[in-house]
Amino acid sequence: MKKSEFIPSLPTMSQREFERFSALIYDEAGIKIPQAKKTMLEARLQKRIKALKMRSFEEYAGFVFSPAGQQQEMVHLVDVVTTNKTDFFREPQHFEFLVKQVLPFIAQGRDYRSLRAPFKIWSAGCSTGEEPYTMAMVLNEYAQANPGFRFSITASDICTRVLKTAMTAVYPEDRVDTIPLTLKQKYLLRSKDKEKGLVRICSELRSHVTFHRVNLMDDELAITEVQDAIFCRNVIIYFDKPTQTRLMHKFHRRLAPGGFLFLGHSETLNGLDVPFQSVGSTVYRKL
Repeated sequence: MKKSEFIPSLPTMSQREFERFSALIYDEAGIKIPQAKKTMLEARLQKRIKALKMRSFEEYAGFVFSPAGQQQEMVHLVDVVTTNKTDFFREPQHFEFLVKQVLPFIAQGRDYRSLRAPFKIWSAGCSTGEEPYTMAMVLNEYAQANPGFRFSITASDICTRVLKTAMTAVYPEDRVDTIPLTLKQKYLLRSKDKEKGLVRICSELRSHVTFHRVNLMDDELAITEVQDAIFCRNVIIYFDKPTQTRLMHKFHRRLAPGGFLFLGHSETLNGLDVPFQSVGSTVYRKL
């Protein structure tokens, strides 16, 4: 956080206030905020304090911990503290694995439901939508090469702010640099006002993606449909091991037999007591 984000007139956050806020964020979103991140948390919460025209962290805490604040403010609090970094075709080896390994495996082993059922995939922690729209491009290309293949994509995030961007599906031109040229030409629509430098994902792809606000810390996940694959990449790095373990068991219940789980390049299930088998680089299959 840059110093310019601070509001000079506000008193600094006390240690007690930091401990209360960090405990609340952990309970609500599963995100651990260590002491070293106190300054970052202070800067981000000041945005909400300013927006609410409050004068101190003490006043904001009084609101957040009140019954009304629990109902009205928790969504906004989570929005400002979550980190949302994503790109189109991020960690591209996962999409290659999806097409070359997962889809043939699923097609061969569909004894648990109709062969005509659509392939279902969930982007858990979709941020501003680059991941699910990458899925849509990859799966639509596969569908065109494999007549009869159908798919549906569920995308979720805890942050309402990024979900609004994802549902709009409008991005600056420099955000789509990582998309192969042939797919850009096929699936992106340029703004009529070229000076804006904006592009939009075409309606064909948008129709395959359904967005939801989902808190992965809820006892029962709001996504109830059984999925063939789940992407939850660069999310669990913010959770401690007990929280990671609980989440993996939730994903296990949402995956079809033999379903696949994709994690981020720096994430692992090693050391967790969860019923998954490693089948690739940060790719796991439900046992």
